Amino acid sequence: MTNALPDTVTTRQAIIDACRWMNSSGINQGTSGNISVRTGDRGDDMLITPSGVPYADLEPDMLVRMPIDSAPTGNEPLKPSSEWRFHQGLLHSRPDMAAVVHAHPAYASALAINRQTIPACHYMIAAFGGYDVPLAGYHLFGSIELSDEVNRVMQDRHGCLMANHGAIVVGESLDKALWRLEELENIAKVYCLSKQVGDPVILSNAEMDDVISAFANYGPVKV
Repeated sequence: MTNALPDTVTTRQAIIDACRWMNSSGINQGTSGNISVRTGDRGDDMLITPSGVPYADLEPDMLVRMPIDSAPTGNEPLKPSSEWRFHQGLLHSRPDMAAVVHAHPAYASALAINRQTIPACHYMIAAFGGYDVPLAGYHLFGSIELSDEVNRVMQDRHGCLMANHGAIVVGESLDKALWRLEELENIAKVYCLSKQVGDPVILSNAEMDDVISAFANYGPVKV
């Protein structure tokens, strides 16, 4: 199944609103994050935030439309985010997902700088499709190597940390991707705090299996 959103002013404004929410909530800073959504009648295009434009200045027609399976056409007035490759790769390999959100939330980024995964310290880890939130190895931002690494780690997951970089999530809708990003940063925060006050107790794989099986319809309703 391919999930896609219509390329309308409403969809484009929703992306802009999501970008501004990331910054106002403290999950992201400046223009460092980026968002893409799958669009087109067959779900084979994507809309992505442009490179270097402050979110406060974004207008719907500034979002860049480009194919999911090939390089940018160059026909758009602005360049796509420098991270377009891993957005494109994730949407191409995950037809069940409609949105990709990348940001530099402080606690998630701190763990990524230490090159740590987030273990099953909380049952909400299940929101990311496995027993932990994995770590993608470091590569230069915007590079093919980073895209390949993110796609490898995210093959069966809904979110990951990126070494010395930040975090990335996917969602069946834009709302669900934003929900996952907020949950990821909260889990990263409580995990960091728990390590300061003691030794975190990690849920077993068997305990997480029970949670994962109960998670099929958890989170915002897909629209």
